[in-house]
Amino acid sequence: MGVLSSLYTGVSGLSAQGEALNVIGDNIANANTTGFKSSRAEFQDIIAKSLKGILGGNQIGRGVKLAAVNPILQQGNLDPSEKATDLAISGDGYFVLKGSDGESFTRDGSFHFDKDGYLVSNDNQRIQGYQADDRGRIINKTGDVRFPRALIPAKATAEVKLDLNLDSRVVNPKKFDPLDPFTTSDYSTGVELFDSQGNKHLMTMFFNRKPESRTWEWRGMVDGKDVTGGEEGKLSEVATGFVSFTVDGKLDVEEMTKTAFNFKNGALQGQKIKIDFGDSITTDKGKGIDGSKQYGKESDMISWHQDGSSAGTIVNMSFNDEGVLTAIYSNGEAADLAQLTMAKFENAESLFKVGNNRFKEARASGTPAMGKPGTAGRGKLFAKSLERSTVDLAMEFVNLIQNQKSFQANAKIITTTDDLLQEVINLKRT
Repeated sequence: MGVLSSLYTGVSGLSAQGEALNVIGDNIANANTTGFKSSRAEFQDIIAKSLKGILGGNQIGRGVKLAAVNPILQQGNLDPSEKATDLAISGDGYFVLKGSDGESFTRDGSFHFDKDGYLVSNDNQRIQGYQADDRGRIINKTGDVRFPRALIPAKATAEVKLDLNLDSRVVNPKKFDPLDPFTTSDYSTGVELFDSQGNKHLMTMFFNRKPESRTWEWRGMVDGKDVTGGEEGKLSEVATGFVSFTVDGKLDVEEMTKTAFNFKNGALQGQKIKIDFGDSITTDKGKGIDGSKQYGKESDMISWHQDGSSAGTIVNMSFNDEGVLTAIYSNGEAADLAQLTMAKFENAESLFKVGNNRFKEARASGTPAMGKPGTAGRGKLFAKSLERSTVDLAMEFVNLIQNQKSFQANAKIITTTDDLLQEVINLKRT
């Protein structure tokens, strides 16, 4: 009976529009959820009743069904924040998480460090990233992102690099006296060294030009109380050598003739420290361009660097836009700890929602392609930022009104069908 068919048609409309209202309600509820992507209900008609079989046409529809609820994967606005662990993705990538239920993925970058130093999401899923080796280089090994809370070990100085200018206009060089080094040297400067226990020592370097030559002798001296056999208040010689230059002032030869880095207080005796004045032509087979020179201007230290450090603890950390976590230590050192891993899916619309802003891999989504931020379309990271929800409240309210009216119209079909059935029943009475 056609009247009964219209009843079921109306019911299908109520069911489909009711589910669509649920989708709209979920969108509105998540208007302020970080990284949330709004969804859209999509409908399909139910197979129609054919009046003339396979001849085509002359079909009566039987209602509607909810065919799919698909997320709208558009980019959300990025809002700046003041929290160092807030991260946002601009592109198609996902953060990779691991927890009690295995591997999952999210766009929500509101992370924090837990009591054990692990970078975790708000539901305590650990963030995955590429690890750093002992030298601070990011390698292709993934694991939990974590920063150490323990004291980092001291590092003894192994090399000191100097970039200075020695005045070629010195024509009456002084005769060096170790008892009065400051007034008997043509130039002096200081550099810092660290012994094997991380103790800092000041080494003063004294330079004297050899008469009528382009060669300078140098001596490195420290306070006698710092070295074995030294006397407090007197400078002790720990290194000597010479440097020579070409006629156009480039570094030609550099050589160390003595080393005696024997620091006290249990430090390693005979510590090996190289004093490097630059890219020397004869010694290093270089071009003599980078490093120390001899030009007709006042002797001066341009720059210097040494590779040692004292023991230290982490005092600060930050992410850059490549997702690299860098730690700043109390000894002034900085080191890369990890780089966040990102995943990309061939069909991200089919990811399975598991709540807490997380997704799981599904059969239709394809397997995740793991990689670093900014590669292969995974998107770029922005530090101290969060991605806002993509819900457009104005559009959702328009859709709400439209689906509400559709729901009411389908309800009217049912009430009208009910009236018709009542007429049928009333036939017997008449």
